Amino acid sequence: MPIDDEHEVTLRLTSDEALVLFDWLHRGEDVDRIVPPDHHGEKVALWNLSALLERELVEPFQHNYRELVDRARVRLAGEEASS
Repeated sequence: MPIDDEHEVTLRLTSDEALVLFDWLHRGEDVDRIVPPDHHGEKVALWNLSALLERELVEPFQHNYRELVDRARVRLAGEEASS
């Protein structure tokens, strides 16, 4: 049975999850701190995910972007924010 290439998968993320993933993906594109994809298809999938997140998020355009990401990380990790 052939695989339907047009089949879409819908994922639901919290805004914190989306923001933290977006930031991580963009940092990975900027520096070689993340294990590079083994296959070009993996790279394309990550680029596509990054583009989808970028279309949904407003935080990357906020002046306090770094602070917003830091707060989201803390919330996701279940840590208490330090003042």
